[in-house]
Order: sequence, then structure tokens, then C-alpha cells
Amino acid sequence: MTLANRPLPFVLRLPVVAAPMFLISGPELVLAACKAGIIGAFPTPNARPVSVLADWMHQITEGLAQARDAQPAATLGPWCANLVTHSSNTRLAEDLALVARFKPPVVVTALGSPKPAIEVVHAYGGLVIADVISVGLAKKAVAAGADGLACVCAGAGGHTGFLSPFAFVSAVREFFDGYVITGGGIGDGWGVAGAVASGADLVYMGTRFIPTAESLAPPEYKQMVVDSSIDDLVVSAGVTGTAASWLKPSLRAQGLDPDNMPDAPGRQYDSNQSFAGKKWTEVWAAGQGLGPIKAVASVATVVDELARDYQQAMNRFKQLPWLAAGDQHA
Repeated sequence: MTLANRPLPFVLRLPVVAAPMFLISGPELVLAACKAGIIGAFPTPNARPVSVLADWMHQITEGLAQARDAQPAATLGPWCANLVTHSSNTRLAEDLALVARFKPPVVVTALGSPKPAIEVVHAYGGLVIADVISVGLAKKAVAAGADGLACVCAGAGGHTGFLSPFAFVSAVREFFDGYVITGGGIGDGWGVAGAVASGADLVYMGTRFIPTAESLAPPEYKQMVVDSSIDDLVVSAGVTGTAASWLKPSLRAQGLDPDNMPDAPGRQYDSNQSFAGKKWTEVWAAGQGLGPIKAVASVATVVDELARDYQQAMNRFKQLPWLAAGDQHA
């Protein structure tokens, strides 16, 4: 395994990214995550039309500036913009222009090569992380010049992966010593500690932040996540054209049979299109990390819980008797 232990260029309370979630992550969630000491992210396609995206980026940058002025010693996480670089996205150039203007410290590219974002983001000193679901795509992203990889693994919500996070990170670390984010089925601080121990620098957590006060999810969606278990999930490409993890009750509510999903439609990820009439706005995604979720809570409360569990996991590592015995014979 190749591990350079390159330090992150920012200070965090926890190695966690509140993952960019389609139709869920907005400026309030991003700001709350950053103020809690983790990375707050949102997909730029959530803001439509592009004038809304400019408003959101202004709100985030101004909100963080005010937070720094109010508490100079506080740990504020950086914000992250998630760009769709798929060829069908006709708004990419406009999104990139706003990225150049507002300068998010981290940019994650998805559903396409990171190459279109690299020159723009590197010009102001930001990091480009490529969202990947396979080792082949990871190698292409590294060759294109990405600073890091977001390894989306089995168990992730929304557009999900299929590899074990442990196997994926191990395979990536054979050829890449840059920043690695891993995500998929991680719902508590214990899982965060395990992911970091396996070689990841950061952990994507999306589902855990759906039922938060600051998310854009409707109240019924938040409650469905609280009430559901892993058995209530199904992976299908029949909604967006790309395999995604959906809540079965939300599919049934829209007249879809989770056991007999339609064929995958053509992939279309154009942020210039209106949300009106799109069936993917009416069905709800979640990942396998929904198990630990017991109630709707604020982002600050969720991060406090994650920090407590993460510290307990780290303490357990130190106290395991066979590890202590190994130290004595070293």
C-alpha cells in the first residue's frame, strides 16, 4: 500500500465530508457542516437556474466570513462545490465561471472526467477531487491530474458504487498517494475510524445528514430515513439511468415496484433543465448508513455524536490487548 500521509491543507474537527446530495444539500447544510468543523458540500445542479447558484455561493462565502469574524479561534471546515462534468451538462462552463469567482477550497467532479475543472481550480489554489466508482476510473482521474479521489463504494446512497470500501481503498493506494475520500454505508464515528484506519484521508457521509434540520429534504423524507432500515433499500438504474440506492417506500408512493423496476432511461444531467416534471424529484434516495439514525437533529448535534463515537473507536484501538502485546514485543 502506498501511503504518503500528506497532511490536509485545512484543519478539521473530524475527517468527514457532509457529502453533496442531489436535492438535499443547500447553503444552510453546507454552512452548518463547516461551522461544526467538517467539510460541507453541495452539488451545483441543486441550484437552478444558474443565478441561484451565484446566490448560494455568495451566501456560503459571506456566512463563513462572518463566522470567522465572530469566532476567530473556531475550527471552520472548508466548503466544497460538486460539479457534474458529464457531456450532457450544458451549464458546466457557467458553473466553472462561478467557481473561479467564489473559489471553493475543494471541488468534487462527478459523472465525468475531472479535467474540465482542473485548470480553473488550480489557478486559485483549490483541490480537485474526482468522484469514482472503479479502479479504472480512478486511474483515469489520476492521469488527468486530480488531487484526490472520492471512492464511492457499495452501500452509498444516491448514485452508488459496487466495490467494498476496504478493497477499493487498498487497490487505489497501490498507485496513488494523494487524498482519498471513501464513502458507502458509513453512518457513525466508528465507521469513520475504520475507514481512516484502512487508508482513507476523509469519509463521505451523506445519508446521516438527510434528516437534519438544515437539509433541503421534505419532512416526510427525513422521517422515512429515520423509520427505515437497510432492508428498505433497493439499487436500480431505472430512475436516472445510473445505478442508485432508493428507499422502497418512496418508489411505491410514486407507483413504482421496487421488485420490478423499469429499464434504465438515457442519462441526462443538464443543469440548465428545470426540475419540473422530473420523476427523480419525487423519489428519495438513501444509503446503508441509515441504521444509526434515530431522530431528526441539527447538523451540530450529529457531528457531536460522530465525534464521540470516533473518539471511542480510537480509544478502543489503543486498549486492544493484542495490540498492546504486540507493542511490548516490538
